[in-house]
Amino acid sequence: MPIFLECQRCTACCRWPGQVRLTDPEISRLASFKELPEHDFIQRYTRLRSDRRGLSLQEKPNGECVFLDGDNCAVQPVKPQQCRDFPNLWNFPGAEKSCRAIPRELSEAEWRRRVREATGRDVELRRFC
Repeated sequence: MPIFLECQRCTACCRWPGQVRLTDPEISRLASFKELPEHDFIQRYTRLRSDRRGLSLQEKPNGECVFLDGDNCAVQPVKPQQCRDFPNLWNFPGAEKSCRAIPRELSEAEWRRRVREATGRDVELRRFC
């Protein structure tokens, strides 16, 4: 049975160093949500990705996401897909040491439903051997 990781909104993932890559539609949604022209949003909240193939969110000097406000996401309703996909559709070694998501064993159909609800995407369950 698949395991669904039920996010507890602990914000640990918002404090890890790395890149939150942005698509053009995400930039548009975020800028609109922040009530800024896209150009101003880009100048204020993004940086060139390390591979120089697009933009990612800026980080605060301590490495936190620029939109982390205490223990809340200041752009929760329009947060980027990469953020919505965590913790079920991506993670990295050691993530479980600080992520407080609760593992739930579910049927495959329920797993798909919950992932669709959390991420807004229909995905296939990946089987790992």
